Amino acid sequence: MKILPVIMCGGAGTRVWPESRETLPKQFIPLVGARSTFQMAIAMLDDPVFETPLVISNFDYRFLIVDQLEQIDAKADIVLEPMRRDSGPAVAVAAGIAAAQGPDTIVVMLAADHVVQDGAGLVALCKQAAQAAAESYIVTLGIKPAEPATGYGYICPGAPVSPGSPVLKVESFVEKPDRDTARQYVEAGYFWNSGNFIFRADVMQRELRRFEPDMAEAAEAALEGARRDLGFTMLDAPAFERATRKSIDYAVMERTETAALIPADIGWSDVGTWQAVWELSQRDGDNNSIRGHGIVMGAKNVHVRSDEHLTAVVGVDDVIVVTTQDAVLVLHREQGDRVKQLVDQLKREKRREAEEHKRSYRPWGYYQSVDYGSRYQVKRIVVKPGAQLSLQKHFHRAEHWIVVKGTAEVVRNNETHLVHENESIYLPIGCIHRMANPGKIDLELIEVQTGSYLGEDDIIRIEDTYNRI
Repeated sequence: MKILPVIMCGGAGTRVWPESRETLPKQFIPLVGARSTFQMAIAMLDDPVFETPLVISNFDYRFLIVDQLEQIDAKADIVLEPMRRDSGPAVAVAAGIAAAQGPDTIVVMLAADHVVQDGAGLVALCKQAAQAAAESYIVTLGIKPAEPATGYGYICPGAPVSPGSPVLKVESFVEKPDRDTARQYVEAGYFWNSGNFIFRADVMQRELRRFEPDMAEAAEAALEGARRDLGFTMLDAPAFERATRKSIDYAVMERTETAALIPADIGWSDVGTWQAVWELSQRDGDNNSIRGHGIVMGAKNVHVRSDEHLTAVVGVDDVIVVTTQDAVLVLHREQGDRVKQLVDQLKREKRREAEEHKRSYRPWGYYQSVDYGSRYQVKRIVVKPGAQLSLQKHFHRAEHWIVVKGTAEVVRNNETHLVHENESIYLPIGCIHRMANPGKIDLELIEVQTGSYLGEDDIIRIEDTYNRI
């Protein structure tokens, strides 16, 4: 039996700010270990039972996904949502794609921002759950609770779906409880709801049409009107916009009679808070975890993260300190749920740090802000080998490019120049220009912008390899 794995990869992950932001959300960050949680999910699917993974994501993350797949030498089919509509429409799209392969195709839906420490155990559970899915059950992974947590929904299990089966019928789903209620649930044998599902394509389509006909119709129309662009499948925007914004739990799982669960003890975590990251990280004898440039003295239960700046914690227990290039978070370990409230406040105050990093990724590489003032801005730009920026011009700024590594091929109006290390070129206001990296190593340069307006929207693209015009 072949299984089509589908990875939902469009969330923002605001609870682990300031590392996770809208422009680089938590599924693309190595929160635990050397790989991102998205890369960890892809790597777990390296088993003959799985077909080529399908990734469903936000349009803005398309080149991040490609870059992360290339880093681990993996392949996937990528479907892009033109706007966010929660997990229900994503599941509807996945079911439609699977049904086109065959109505009885088995699908496993996995989240890109979760951690599973026992990958082999997950694969084994998917194989077992697929047998029940083939019999028309929609199976979720029920996580055996490690504690009476209040941050998860719970599932009340029933009898096995058949004699001797490890898959259990679902009696009911319950919302996130308070501490006392959670303790009662754990004692009664309830499971955490992981939000991962295994189902047969036609069964999920049937239940969606039954409970959410508008969502089902919108997903089907979005697939019918989809187009291919640079290897991506782009869902039809007007059709997908009609889809109801609703999670698959509310849309189907809490209403269907076919819900089932398979108990899962696989070291699962949704990595939903910095407390969860600390729990999954390696710690010393004082329960301190340090990633990057950190020092802890005379303190216990501390988690420090800093890739660049030295961050020291002295004599303060039970804190998490996260240092990025433009923000520092100091948080009591038990206050993790308040980070989302903090980000919401930053957004109300229109703080750039709420959603953007100083480093912005592009399909050709990235740029990083170094310094800025009222009429100037300095950036560090890195262009991947063989990549090029769009042919463009600016109405309000001039630019100076100084190459510090590699060689730049620069088009300036009707001229082409090769700019080597320790050389520079000037681009006056209004000139048509393009930069490319013809070499086999990264091209690095310093860009100095001067002018009356320095916003990213002062870019008039004339030609673009990545179809961003």
